[in-house]
Amino acid sequence: MARQLDEQIVGRYPVGQRLRVLDVGMGQGTQALRLARAGHQVTGLEQDSTMVAAAREALSAEPEGIRERMRIIEGDGRDTGVHFLPGSFDVVLCHGVLMYVEEPDPLLAGLARMLAPGGLLSLLVRNGDALAMRPGLAGDWAGALGSFDTTAYRNRLGLDVRADRLSTLTATLAGIGAPLQAWYGVRVFTDTASDGTEAPADVEALLACEERAGRTDPYRGVAALLHLCGVRG
Repeated sequence: MARQLDEQIVGRYPVGQRLRVLDVGMGQGTQALRLARAGHQVTGLEQDSTMVAAAREALSAEPEGIRERMRIIEGDGRDTGVHFLPGSFDVVLCHGVLMYVEEPDPLLAGLARMLAPGGLLSLLVRNGDALAMRPGLAGDWAGALGSFDTTAYRNRLGLDVRADRLSTLTATLAGIGAPLQAWYGVRVFTDTASDGTEAPADVEALLACEERAGRTDPYRGVAALLHLCGVRG
């Protein structure tokens, strides 16, 4: 997904431009730190205090120049209007968050308002059109059959959450003034790998296959996750 995001940034902004980035639901700060290391000015917003502590610890180990380029705010992604002025960011990330939000439209509208004209909105969501793939590949036929007509599922943490369909999000992005410009599949071949699985010796070949599949039909349509990129009009 990082490669996909970089492709969109490089294709939209001049090389070397320092971008204002907001990472909503940044978790432990993996993407936020990566972009700060690349020279961008990054703000991470996270409501989980444990994740905030982990992100701050990771940031404290970085060189001073990177620490100065990143700030961390503890708060809810649905309250961006409380923390920031409209149009304050060139890039807004919201990765792995929507599945925990019962009504995502207000959150997405708030994220779009944070974007400057021409700004990039990057979403990573569970693919509601492919929920039967994981149980089906695991031989859980009852689970697969029950996944075809729903967007509800139980994640690996044991939480009951929700997925998003590409068609629904495409319409939503158009409605909030950040129409879809590109979309990718994520974890086409590797979704059945258990948590903690070590990277194989040929990890570069694996990544090349995932990257190719993530931009190629019909493979991207059955990916576990979708990476959608909208642009503020």
